[in-house]
Amino acid sequence: MAASLAHTHLSHAAFRSPRISPPLSPPYSLKLPTLHFPTFKPLSSSPVPPQPQHRTLTLRPPSAASDATATSTTTSFHGLCYVVGDNIDTDQIIPTKYLTLVPSKPDEYAKLGSYALIGLPVSYPTRFIDPGETKTKYSIVIAGDNFGCGSSREHAPVALRAAGAAAVVAESYARIFFRNSVATGEVYPLESEVRICEECRTGDVVTIELGESRLINHTTGKEYSLKPIGDARPVIEAGGIFAYARKTGMIPMIPS
Repeated sequence: MAASLAHTHLSHAAFRSPRISPPLSPPYSLKLPTLHFPTFKPLSSSPVPPQPQHRTLTLRPPSAASDATATSTTTSFHGLCYVVGDNIDTDQIIPTKYLTLVPSKPDEYAKLGSYALIGLPVSYPTRFIDPGETKTKYSIVIAGDNFGCGSSREHAPVALRAAGAAAVVAESYARIFFRNSVATGEVYPLESEVRICEECRTGDVVTIELGESRLINHTTGKEYSLKPIGDARPVIEAGGIFAYARKTGMIPMIPS
């Protein structure tokens, strides 16, 4: 019994007071293993030419603008604008019931676009897509604060591009919408310096100059500074994050 108690006492003492063997002597030092981390290539700020499979961003002149001309370049957009307010969520951009459409299928991609912004309330009497049409005549969406809030559906920017819009200019974005816009390469999510949505009206003829980071409203004669889109631009121009990664050698090219 005494031996058992002694053994128990020693075990508890050893548990309460662990010892390092052999003890460290000054200077105290521990030799840690060398860790090797993978090397990632940084995103380049120089533009990357669009890949052949990327949908062109050529904008056709809207019929409602008699003197509007198309700009067939990814650095400039010209056309009619469609203006919305604050907190336009993804359910207003593309309602949940249309998320069964598969954007990778051309016919369903076009159908998805025909429902873009269909969830807007009746306080918007002018619809983004006219009744009986599948494409919009508004190539640029101008919005207020927190555009694209709500659920994280990547169908939202896809639907806008499928409808014919090339860019959104908002005071600010929900982070997930901004990220999805860049990752899919569908629309340019541009940020305004001021509340352009309060100075522009649906149907105004506008031009966006990406290189100069500005928006020109030809209807009112006013110009506005935009925040530079930075490294997101070459990703969008490449057709999305995977196309950009293949283009820059981050991941292998898919054999044709």
